[in-house]
Amino acid sequence: MDGSYAHHHLSSTNPVQISLFNPRIHLSIHQFQSITHTFGVKMSWQTYVDEHLMCDIEGTGQHLTSAAILGLDGTVWAQSAKFPQFKPEEMKGIIKEFDEAGTLAPTGMFIAGAKYMVLQGEPGAVIRGKKGAGGICIKKTGQAMIMGIYDEPVAPGQCNMVVERLGDYLVDQGM
Repeated sequence: MDGSYAHHHLSSTNPVQISLFNPRIHLSIHQFQSITHTFGVKMSWQTYVDEHLMCDIEGTGQHLTSAAILGLDGTVWAQSAKFPQFKPEEMKGIIKEFDEAGTLAPTGMFIAGAKYMVLQGEPGAVIRGKKGAGGICIKKTGQAMIMGIYDEPVAPGQCNMVVERLGDYLVDQGM
């Protein structure tokens, strides 16, 4: 493949998508921003959900049950097919927990009517919940909330790793 072929397919009129967590792609932030500007590469919020939250976890063939990226006001930016529909009061409780850690512990966290016991997280940054053999991890960034819901055989630590890895990346990008 010659350079003109690659340039033809990497033009601003033909944007491409890349996986930021692909181990075969090693780009510095400066290189990534340069490629994004030059060739119009864009990463949609749905791509983050599909490729980085609903991914094969550590090559085990296991996946989160559902995942979403929401604005800090609770509006859904992107979600997996099975992501539950929140009630407004449930989202208000989650938002308040980030602002005032410990508010959900006495009552539990509710998601689409299902009650999760709130576990130790990171005040103002991460909320973790448990329900039976499953649970949830929510990571707050500067502009969004990253949510992952899991059931067995996925372990709590695996869900936390997937959600928090993407959240940490977005924080590093100023998002």
